Amino acid sequence: MTHPTSALDDTVHQRVRLGILAVLAESRRADFGYLQEVLELTAGNLSQHLAILESAGHVQVAKAFEEKRPRTWATITRKGRAALATELATMRTLLEGIARRSA
Repeated sequence: MTHPTSALDDTVHQRVRLGILAVLAESRRADFGYLQEVLELTAGNLSQHLAILESAGHVQVAKAFEEKRPRTWATITRKGRAALATELATMRTLLEGIARRSA
């Protein structure tokens, strides 16, 4: 018998990456500045976590110019939505087990 924590996905479960996926799941796409502000991250930190999520196929990052200014947009992928849903289901199972044992 394994504990529910063994099903947590290290790529998704990390606080910043979980936050990125949650924000993107709510808004479908967000620009770099918005993610940086709402998650209270430095540009370098956010960049690093986006790269990890992008290499895992959980987000898609697109760069474009708007009014001669560079903009970076992040979008959650289907794989990212599925990974987030699985992570949330695992956390629910974990929390329900703790609640049952605490009651």
